[in-house]
Amino acid sequence: MGTNTGRSTGTGTTMLDDFLVRAGLAAVGLSLATGPLGSFVIWRRMAYFGDATSHAAILGVALALATDLPIGVGTLAVALAMAVTVATLAARGWAMDTTLGVLAHSALAFGLVAVSFIPGARTDLSAYLFGDILAVSRGELLLVWLGALGVLALLAWRWQPLLTATLSEDLAHAAGIKPDRERLVLVLALAVVVAVALKVVGALLIAAMLIIPAATARSFARTPEAMALAAIGIGALSGLGGLGLSLWKDTPTGPSIIVVAALLFALGTLRRRV
Repeated sequence: MGTNTGRSTGTGTTMLDDFLVRAGLAAVGLSLATGPLGSFVIWRRMAYFGDATSHAAILGVALALATDLPIGVGTLAVALAMAVTVATLAARGWAMDTTLGVLAHSALAFGLVAVSFIPGARTDLSAYLFGDILAVSRGELLLVWLGALGVLALLAWRWQPLLTATLSEDLAHAAGIKPDRERLVLVLALAVVVAVALKVVGALLIAAMLIIPAATARSFARTPEAMALAAIGIGALSGLGGLGLSLWKDTPTGPSIIVVAALLFALGTLRRRV
């Protein structure tokens, strides 16, 4: 009996040490947050919010490298600052298309220029831009799951007020709900997702991971809740499928995940047409 237990424990440790298991778990964990959050991004037409926040992540990387902070801390700090800035400007009635376009591309450019001044940082830049899920460590895997579960819990807690504010701001006011507060909840959740997703799909692809699975789920779902759940499943399938494609064809893993997500979207669209 003791021998069997020892073997079982050893096998479990070996599996957890396997980089493929960690990569797969990271992809599934991330989808728990991107599915519901991506649904709100689509319903509210907030794609540019995602771009602005995710592009700011590179500036967070530069801040972390320059100050010897953990990458996640620097990324989260800058993403939160961008999220609060965007939410504040939206509440004041700014023309958001132009403003978000300027913020998104400026933050990315400032981040790339700042990283170029840090010795040795350029060699790792592609991992921050396109992700490096195969190199996810145990600590980073824990961060992904904690962040994703935290976002999922936040969205579950605010689900009905968020839906009401998304449907109609006038209806939200009549129900005693503050639309600006609900918008802030979403952009803060978006900042957390950007911070935990950076290692998995990279700053340039985070918005795609939010939007494409949710857009695909819309072809199958009849209720908001069903769409959010379907988006989680499609996101997980995209992550695992992209991981398999990367190992099979030796392609970049982050872009491979988005390629699989795009193919699933095409299949969903075709099914809807038929």
